[in-house]
Amino acid sequence: MANLTLVYGMRLLPADEVSSVGDATLALKNGNEAHVTMHILEGSREQIEAQLRLSIDAFFDFYPEI
Repeated sequence: MANLTLVYGMRLLPADEVSSVGDATLALKNGNEAHVTMHILEGSREQIEAQLRLSIDAFFDFYPEI
C-alpha cells in the first residue's frame, strides 16, 4: 500500500464564538479538488479528548484495509 496523508486541522475557541463551520477545500496535484468535512466537538477538555479518540477510531473503521 502507498504512503498515505492524513489531512486535519484543529483550533480551540470559546464555544459561544463559533457561528458556523464549512468544508475545507484541498487542491490535488492532478488539478482536482477534494473536500474535508470539518467537525465540532464541545465540552470540557476531558470530554473533547474522549470524543476525539472515538472519532479517530470511527474514522479508521471506514478504512479496514489500512
